[in-house]
Amino acid sequence: MTAAPNNNATMSGLYGRTFWLAYLANSALVMGNALTFRFAELVHFLGGTESAAGDIVAFGTAVAVVLRLSVSHVLDDYGTRRMWPICTLLYIGGSLLFMTANDLSWVLFAARASFFVGLTGMFACSMTHIQNHVPPERRTEIIGNLGSSGFVGMILGSNFGDWVLLVVPDKRYKFMVLFGGAALIGLFYLGVVLLLTRDQQHERPCRTPPAFRLLLRFWPGAVVAAAMIMGLGVTATQTFLTRFATHQKIEGIGAFFTGYAMSAFVFRLLVQNWSRTIGRHWMLVRGLLGHVAGHTLLAFVTDWWQLIPASILCGFGHALLFPAVVSLGSGAFPKECRGTGTAIILGFTDFGSLLFAPLLGRIIDDFGFRAMYLTSSGAALAVALAYMLVAVWHVDEESRPVPDTDEDAASGL
Repeated sequence: MTAAPNNNATMSGLYGRTFWLAYLANSALVMGNALTFRFAELVHFLGGTESAAGDIVAFGTAVAVVLRLSVSHVLDDYGTRRMWPICTLLYIGGSLLFMTANDLSWVLFAARASFFVGLTGMFACSMTHIQNHVPPERRTEIIGNLGSSGFVGMILGSNFGDWVLLVVPDKRYKFMVLFGGAALIGLFYLGVVLLLTRDQQHERPCRTPPAFRLLLRFWPGAVVAAAMIMGLGVTATQTFLTRFATHQKIEGIGAFFTGYAMSAFVFRLLVQNWSRTIGRHWMLVRGLLGHVAGHTLLAFVTDWWQLIPASILCGFGHALLFPAVVSLGSGAFPKECRGTGTAIILGFTDFGSLLFAPLLGRIIDDFGFRAMYLTSSGAALAVALAYMLVAVWHVDEESRPVPDTDEDAASGL
């Protein structure tokens, strides 16, 4: 008779006000970010090549990686209540600078650095905040379910971006609307974050070791390679897909990101218990193979409808890969350093973008888009095959058998 009330209390704690405010904020953030998927188009409009776009992306990512590894401990020192708004203001400032860029000058590099440092910091704060509100055994589940909010934002943002490109005649004004819209969404996001953290109290640890020392002491293992492949996938789709669509005379990228988001959303719900059944290591392997198949199909797209099967496979890969990587990577660090650990593992995603963005840009300039997508597919396949050894030899602690409880039986999880 007491199982159901206890379960209701647990579920309300997991999926109460904190979760849904975080869900709203993350939806808005990803929608704003989706409006900037046309960044490579902006670079092209200003007279740059695909290599130039890759170099600017790499510069912004390099700044983000350096900051993550040098000052990421401030998230643990000062808490999300202080750091979250600061990161949001950097994101807004970068979006506004994009609007003022008239050529390939330092302004564009500064804008990309400010935008990306803010964006990655916002994601790190969001993941840290939600993980600190749930029991350790439910972290992968809550990361995955919160991440589903991003799929809603991706659908809205990518299709709104297509609509802007279609109905706004002046090219310069198109980019002002897109990046100005991202800044306005950032202001809304800031309001939600202030509401979400209004009553939050943070107790600063006595001593937070530097990120480099933490990384050496609590090395996450082979999961860092999978995190870097996530960065490769982000660059191949969110940066260069819009240029690929233009090259193939495909109107818009909304079809891909709508299919991607819907697929990831559905699969995220279907596999939310896989961390406790097959384990996070095998989730990660299957996620990588989803990227392999999706990017291989992208290499041969010639019409808009062919984006859809590729998007479904890429969405499947994302649905499994992101929660497994974040949970395994950040879980290697103790709870009092969880903010730094989350920032570090997400930093390896950025590091993947840093390495691959200029490389992919040069492959496009020299060999074309097909070679670029086959390269990204091949890299994902190599890491998937290597990580299978980890999955075989290491049993995931979340998938180890545990005694049944009345609470679990009542929740059906």
